[in-house]
Amino acid sequence: MANWIRFLHQQEPKFGTIADNRIVVHSGGMFDHCEATGEEITSEEVELQIPCVPEKILALWNNFHATSEKTGLPKPEHPWYFVKTPNTYAPAYSQITRPGTCQGKILFEGELGIVIGKPCNAVTAQDAKDYIFGYTCVNDVTALECLFKEEAFAHWSRAKCFDGFAVFGPGITTDIDPSKLVIKTFLEGDGQVQERQNYPVSDMIYSPCEIVSHLSHDMTLKPGDIIACGTSIGAGAMKDGWTVRIEIEGIGELINTYSDS
Repeated sequence: MANWIRFLHQQEPKFGTIADNRIVVHSGGMFDHCEATGEEITSEEVELQIPCVPEKILALWNNFHATSEKTGLPKPEHPWYFVKTPNTYAPAYSQITRPGTCQGKILFEGELGIVIGKPCNAVTAQDAKDYIFGYTCVNDVTALECLFKEEAFAHWSRAKCFDGFAVFGPGITTDIDPSKLVIKTFLEGDGQVQERQNYPVSDMIYSPCEIVSHLSHDMTLKPGDIIACGTSIGAGAMKDGWTVRIEIEGIGELINTYSDS
């Protein structure tokens, strides 16, 4: 198991593995021809960046039995998903800000993110694990008012693609069994800590390998692409000035603040 991060060190972009606040710097590419340089630095010396730069983020909806049962929606015959654009990408510890055009609720959605490690096209679910580099934490932020503002058309792209609405990181963990993971989301502020989500990956309708297989038949997945696996019950509105913390044991904690202005 390794935890990979990207960061700025003395204004220079670098990447490497982190353990116990010690970073082992690597050269080459995270997904290809990668090797340790021999340089080691501490986490206090760096500024975290997004852990990879996806060509695309694909994000699922209605992928948990608990949510499907609560909403009465049928099991999808194929994973239901939308695309989040590059302007949405934001790292751990950044601030999530309400868009000026939205007055309604801005939702957090704590999710597991799959990180693709090599070009992937039309693979089977059995082979999909060979194309998964690792996993990360995702906050799929949503402007709820914009999503269902018009009865005739659901604005998925608009509601999901404001600047900074795809927060992920802080790192990418490799060689971990996703079926044993649990996603928790906390809101923290005004001296309170509220656990808002606590759900197992094992409740997914489509498992990570099944998701990769299905989506790879729709399009070629590229190294660094992320698939957000969808969220379960408990997603809700963020509070002005509060911290959102998404925790997946074995992967890490994705921490961000939220501002209404």
